[in-house]
Amino acid sequence: MKYKLATLFTTSLLCISTCALADFTIKGPGTVTYPTGIEKTFNFGFAWQQLGKFSIGSKSYNMSQLPNSYSVAITLAKDDSQVWVQEFNNGFIEAFDWQIGKHTVSLKKQQFKDPVKGNYVIELNGRSYFFTRNNASIVINFDESGIETIAIDGVTKNMGTKS
Repeated sequence: MKYKLATLFTTSLLCISTCALADFTIKGPGTVTYPTGIEKTFNFGFAWQQLGKFSIGSKSYNMSQLPNSYSVAITLAKDDSQVWVQEFNNGFIEAFDWQIGKHTVSLKKQQFKDPVKGNYVIELNGRSYFFTRNNASIVINFDESGIETIAIDGVTKNMGTKS
């Protein structure tokens, strides 16, 4: 009886320790818009397998542990007219819409009463942000269940002054 109880206890502990870390797959469908107005779809998601494999977009990497975060760089052209997002397209684009898990991120041109850099607005889950420099980053923080948080660095929030 003691042996069965010890086995049951050990099996339960193993399940708790391995079940706490889960595999996840986060789809990332999106659309880029070129300066010509043509749209192209893309898929840039993330996946983690406890066996030590992390996928970023279509590429997989062997890793001993889940990375804490991943940053998607948004680079504004010198003339502020278009952007480059390496993960979404090989060249400059004018806009994008990206659904990453339960989050939405978009970038579009818009005219404002007060000038903003490049006339661009970046939206994360419906909240508007504006470039403060020519480079911004979408910072995705992970935990064992998937995306913990998403933030945008290199921007300023719309405090109601850019309507």
